Amino acid sequence: MNNIAELIRKRRSVRTYDGRELSQEHKENLIAFMANIENPYNLPVDFKLMDAKEKGLTCPVVSGTDLYVGGKMKRTPFAEVAFGYSFEMLVLYAQSLGIGTVWLGGTMNRPAYEAAMELGADEIMPCASALGYEAKKMSVRETMMRKAIKANDRLPFEELFFDGNFKAPLIEQKAGRLSFPLNMVRLAPSAVNKQPWRIIVTENAVHFYLKRGKGFSAGSALDMQKIDMGIALCHFALAAKESGLSIAFSDNKPEITVDSDTEYIASYLITD
Repeated sequence: MNNIAELIRKRRSVRTYDGRELSQEHKENLIAFMANIENPYNLPVDFKLMDAKEKGLTCPVVSGTDLYVGGKMKRTPFAEVAFGYSFEMLVLYAQSLGIGTVWLGGTMNRPAYEAAMELGADEIMPCASALGYEAKKMSVRETMMRKAIKANDRLPFEELFFDGNFKAPLIEQKAGRLSFPLNMVRLAPSAVNKQPWRIIVTENAVHFYLKRGKGFSAGSALDMQKIDMGIALCHFALAAKESGLSIAFSDNKPEITVDSDTEYIASYLITD
């Protein structure tokens, strides 16, 4: 994928499609890409294209397409974060082909999707996405949904990123070469646009933390906000690579004091 900034800025959740089937070339490209997606935890995600009519899949917020993609993986401590990273890789690749996507978690008929994915007892299927070509005009329902969650809004830079500790907001002008990858994190999608990522920047690392929003519990069977954190990690890594920044993944928790509602997720070490 090239021009990560353009893909991230142009991509949005598409719930209204124009009814055309994906071209055979696009389907083949997606299948080939899905087979080689990696994440920093080295946890494999099994992706599958699904026909809604054939599998009995329903989603009340999506119209104009019968094609969906799901992903499943073994239930492990880091599964949701790894899934978020890998699935966002697929979402951005689809965007590069001109294919619309929308993250689906709570609005789909989950039992039907899990059955279509042939989910095992030790596996999870956190999310799925519709696939298709964007309609020229959004439905009234989609317009209302985007307005309700303020889909185009993002928290200010200084509320998401911090200099050394959570008491010192990071001013964008002082972020230097990290400004670009941090801004790509800021533009990442998240469940109901809660933007739960918080990043502390130190001399040679960026540390990712999850600040839970109201209504999101750490004890949930599927931790949707950890999926959001995987998306944030993906955006940072892709943007860092595009800008020539050398990084290395780490999950060694730094000795930084945080609030009780804030959980350490992972870090990227700056290696150049």
